[in-house]
Amino acid sequence: METKNTWETYDEKQLQEVETFAGDYMDFLDNGKTERECIDTIVNRIEKEGYQELEGLMKAGKKLQCGDKVYSVWMNKSIAMFRIGKKPMAEGMNILGAHIDSPRLDVKQNPLYEEGGFAYLDTHYYGGVKKYQWVTIPLALHGVIVKKDGTTVEVNIGENEDDPVFFVSDLLIHLAQEQLEKKAAKVIEGEALDIIIGNRPLVIRKKEEEKEAGKEEKQEEKSEKEAVKKNMLSILKEAYDVEEEDFISAELEVVPAGKARDAGLDRSMILAYGQDDRVCAFTSLKAMLEVEETERTACCILVDKEEIGSVGATGMQSRFFENAVAEVMNLTGEYSELNVRRCLASSCMLSSDVSSAFDPSFAASFDKKNVAYLGGGMVFNKFTGSRGKSGSNDANAEYLAHIRDIFEKESVNFQTAELGRVDLGGGGTIAYILALYGMNVIDSGVAVLNMHAPWEATSKADVYETKRGYVAFLKHADL
Repeated sequence: METKNTWETYDEKQLQEVETFAGDYMDFLDNGKTERECIDTIVNRIEKEGYQELEGLMKAGKKLQCGDKVYSVWMNKSIAMFRIGKKPMAEGMNILGAHIDSPRLDVKQNPLYEEGGFAYLDTHYYGGVKKYQWVTIPLALHGVIVKKDGTTVEVNIGENEDDPVFFVSDLLIHLAQEQLEKKAAKVIEGEALDIIIGNRPLVIRKKEEEKEAGKEEKQEEKSEKEAVKKNMLSILKEAYDVEEEDFISAELEVVPAGKARDAGLDRSMILAYGQDDRVCAFTSLKAMLEVEETERTACCILVDKEEIGSVGATGMQSRFFENAVAEVMNLTGEYSELNVRRCLASSCMLSSDVSSAFDPSFAASFDKKNVAYLGGGMVFNKFTGSRGKSGSNDANAEYLAHIRDIFEKESVNFQTAELGRVDLGGGGTIAYILALYGMNVIDSGVAVLNMHAPWEATSKADVYETKRGYVAFLKHADL
């Protein structure tokens, strides 16, 4: 089977829609480089569209009915959205699920130190990265610092044109003969990914009276130990009113600095940080806002921690989503432990995550018959995992046939793929976790070039087509 190029199927009106949609998506990427920033951006959008916070409705004792739109945020890093359908929730939902965390560098809890005249922040990389890709590029600092009194200080340095940026240094080529003999995994070690944040020492000027009467006072510079580090602390104190100890209760993420950009002379692609998996988060969000009243309740889950195994209180393995479903069903008058189980088991889900795109420069890493191509439309991965499908959800044939039928009726361009050549590697998503409830789940999303690199590439046509596919699914996925 030959993959159709989606660009060839669009008329002038659709081409304009693609560009408009891509612009909105790029704004979303620029405003949401961390999980917290994503959640803030999403909540601002959905509240304008009539979504109400679940916790507030619970306190008010308000009952939910068909057409109501509610959301629940967990720890400012994950969110679940529901649009109540005509049928009882016990008959199942149509669910879109993506993640909003991306590979990055995390600042450690005791990070600030001085060495050789430079002030550094010590980091720990998050998720699967090629460490050598993170050196000598402009970096920005995003996150929060929470002081002992509970005051939260937001940090965002490096994105505005007049902001300073940060960087990780690398050995100059003239002295790199030994370094270049190392394997790629060892060229840059994890402990070497510390960012340089300053080089200027703090200078304390001390006034001293001359012993001889009648002479003017002179300024004498006082030498300070770790003066560069102290200068950084002075700047932080002035700008944010924080102390060094406040790093203990901070969440600071180091990400590539800069905005999402059009790529290619034809502007057909988007080059940006964090498209895995915010491209699927955005398209899922837009589908939820676009879809009208549906037979089954439409649901969208956007979660944290997928890149490190979906662990923790804000990852998909937590009970956050299950608890939110129970609370929503309580407000629809359907709650019972049995009904919650029936709802989850009867649901259909698209695990909205990216797939690897064919790269002609590394063609040997792919099976050309079973790989996603940029511009080929939305991607379905029947299974992910590694080598012998280890750690994978493997969707059944009946569910795939049902999805095919929906997409063909709605004229959605799609392709199927695997994550690279058998025995070479692989990856995982949140699909297997939701499948534990017994629901039908399949991975679906956008093909990405340079996946997990500081700058990833997608096709504007694929992004637009994926949104169309998610809308079709929310309207029709009722087995």
